Amino acid sequence: MKKTAALLAIAALVSTPVLAAQNGGFVDPNAPAASVQKGGFTGPNGSVVTVKQAQDMKDDSWVTLRGNIEKRVGDEDYTFRDATGTMTVEIDHKRWNGLTVSPGDKVELQGELDKDFNSVELDVKQVRKIQ
Repeated sequence: MKKTAALLAIAALVSTPVLAAQNGGFVDPNAPAASVQKGGFTGPNGSVVTVKQAQDMKDDSWVTLRGNIEKRVGDEDYTFRDATGTMTVEIDHKRWNGLTVSPGDKVELQGELDKDFNSVELDVKQVRKIQ
């Protein structure tokens, strides 16, 4: 008997929010619309720069480069070229998102500059093919 009462009490507590959901009622036309935030910032993601400009920027700067990936030079390292020069870019396998790119394809790379004592590399966060 106690088990049955306990099960009924648990069932009542669990189903209360479902039964309390409002399916009608007054809607105030002057009330502000409820906004549901599903994402973060939308807009420009870093400035579009050339390889030459990127080499003069500060460490950890967020940039966008446009050009071509020429060749693979390591497991996740590639040579990127635009009209002003070349730069090593690191593209993690998960950043490709199924995209296939050849040296003839123009791409847009967004990422963070990683500057060492004598080298500059782009840690790529997003790869896009552009026309």
